[in-house]
Amino acid sequence: MNVQVIADPAGRLIWASPALPGARHDAGAAREHGIPAALAAAGESTFADTAYIGAGTTIRVPFRRLRHDPRSHLFTRRELSADQKAVNTSISQMRAPGERANADLKSWCLLRKIRSSPAHATRLVNAVLVLILNS
Repeated sequence: MNVQVIADPAGRLIWASPALPGARHDAGAAREHGIPAALAAAGESTFADTAYIGAGTTIRVPFRRLRHDPRSHLFTRRELSADQKAVNTSISQMRAPGERANADLKSWCLLRKIRSSPAHATRLVNAVLVLILNS
């Protein structure tokens, strides 16, 4: 299943989306739940991993190395510049609280081993979210 989460700067889980089937791409799931549009309407931005490339201008993602260097006839990967690596490091540091929130949610064995429909999974995710928020 695919569940999108939003965490505060301290890494506490704030919101979890309804579950979608597991084959759903992260950027598509974020758009389906309206996350990029809500961020744009609020004038906010967030940081995410490279799975969210193309999800919207409000979602900042790290630079990726190109598969092929267009300046070369050889099939070599183009390395990132020092500035791009520094930006990627900063984005990784900013993403750390969100990764902690994901880890909190994934630490529940019930959610790691679930084999039911997304509708039933959504109820379980909501129950776990309530338990996390009230602990």
